[in-house]
Amino acid sequence: MGKLALVFSGQGAQYVGMGASLYEISPAAKALYDAAEAVRPGTMAQSFSGTEEELKQTCHTQPCLYLVDLSAALALKENGITADAVAGFSLGEVAALAYAGAYSHTDGFRIVTERGKLMDVAAKAADTAMCAVLRTERSVILEAVKEFPELYAVNFNCPGQTVVSGLKTSVDAFKEKIAELGGKCVPLAVSAAFHSPFMQGASEQFRQVLEQYRISAPHIPVYANLTAEPYGMAVRDTLAMQMQRPVRWQDTIEHMAADGFTDFIEVGAGKTLCGLIRKISKEVHVYSVENAETLNKTLEEVHIYAKR
Repeated sequence: MGKLALVFSGQGAQYVGMGASLYEISPAAKALYDAAEAVRPGTMAQSFSGTEEELKQTCHTQPCLYLVDLSAALALKENGITADAVAGFSLGEVAALAYAGAYSHTDGFRIVTERGKLMDVAAKAADTAMCAVLRTERSVILEAVKEFPELYAVNFNCPGQTVVSGLKTSVDAFKEKIAELGGKCVPLAVSAAFHSPFMQGASEQFRQVLEQYRISAPHIPVYANLTAEPYGMAVRDTLAMQMQRPVRWQDTIEHMAADGFTDFIEVGAGKTLCGLIRKISKEVHVYSVENAETLNKTLEEVHIYAKR
């Protein structure tokens, strides 16, 4: 077994009930949720028994996802599984930095709560949307978006999958263009044009928010969405700029594989990142932890594989 990385889930993977079983079985997860509840009352109810519509609202999605992401990672740590490096998809990067010691777990929750509020306000300022483009080359998409006003290629997820973000009218027209080219567009369960210039104002405000917190260089490498390379000393600048710039996920995983990472555990809601990683590299091993069942399954698989 080579080096192990944890990858933290991003927005769009949320579902009602996420984190509930981790809260029940993991003392670290319980402590994390209890501390968060004191900061933001009602978060556990939203996560464990809220409505789908409520969880789709960015101001609720982000703090709730942060908790399940970090809880899964902490539950692994309680069972002797620690990461050599981490990465997070969009908001997952906030949890990844907390795991890596850039700030405390509770401060991370406060930070992600402020992030969600700012992005929610930005989302309501314009009628925007996002969609994943499948079966279409990146170069073709980069050319096609130029034909539509305020439309941007923003997330480079894996071979054959790129996300575009922008005005809803442009996204709708773009879908027709992609269909003509033989591709397919899938709407994303998010409420705004994230990782685009529509988030510039929120990004700048978020940078000011980060000044309120004690933030240091991570204790282990955290591969950044912005650069696809490990964070340097400018943690605040990198994290804030991420909101208005593309997520370079394919580049990130390729760089991590080149740096010797052979095993990736997705922590948090769903298995979206597992699917992307499998499409990026056939040479790595992928696991996931989002609840008690998948925690036990992954612990067994990792220990068996490590003994080979």
